[in-house]
Amino acid sequence: MDRPEDLQMYDTSDTAGRIIQAAEKLFSEQGFKETTMRQITGLAEVNLAAVNYHFGSKFGLIRSVAERSLSPLCEQVDKGLVQLNVADATPGLDQLLQLMAQALVHVHGQNQNALSVLMRLLDQAYLPSQHDLQAFLRERYGARFDRYLQYFRADAAPLDEREFFWRLHFLLGSVIFTLSNMHTLSALEQQGEATEVKLEQILARMIPVISAGMKAPVRNGTH
Repeated sequence: MDRPEDLQMYDTSDTAGRIIQAAEKLFSEQGFKETTMRQITGLAEVNLAAVNYHFGSKFGLIRSVAERSLSPLCEQVDKGLVQLNVADATPGLDQLLQLMAQALVHVHGQNQNALSVLMRLLDQAYLPSQHDLQAFLRERYGARFDRYLQYFRADAAPLDEREFFWRLHFLLGSVIFTLSNMHTLSALEQQGEATEVKLEQILARMIPVISAGMKAPVRNGTH
């Protein structure tokens, strides 16, 4: 039997890889809660025992999918911070935003399923019920993103902690919504016509808006 078109590019002997790719595709299209293990095993052409053997549980699979996106992203950001520090001891907000954009394109430019899953994951992490997911992200990646945010915070020094907190989350909300729905937004822009969506173009549009929002003066009534 022919392999599903979406999985043909992957090594058919790599069972764990096929499971992750199937999960990525389905999580991207349907979400985590809505995707069943039966759907994942059906697309990957494996049995449930194989999923349990490689990942232990559905959450273990979600964690592995997250690591496939976040680990290389963090590596790219870390490398970029080192380069910025060599060139400039105090990288500014625009440089930091551009760095993150370049890292996203490098890691996810050719795999937008993975990018959509990452955005869904970050969205899910804010739900009160997702204690395990929150703990995993904090323990596995918290220190690495904190380094990035320290530079980010330094450039926003005139903002007090409360104002910085809200603006940072306005930023995150904009990024998560846009990148989770970029195909839908592009279709709306093109009035329903099918068109290629390029991540770098969307990020290039987004960065000036985010930068302006972070730099905007504080208005009366926000305290």
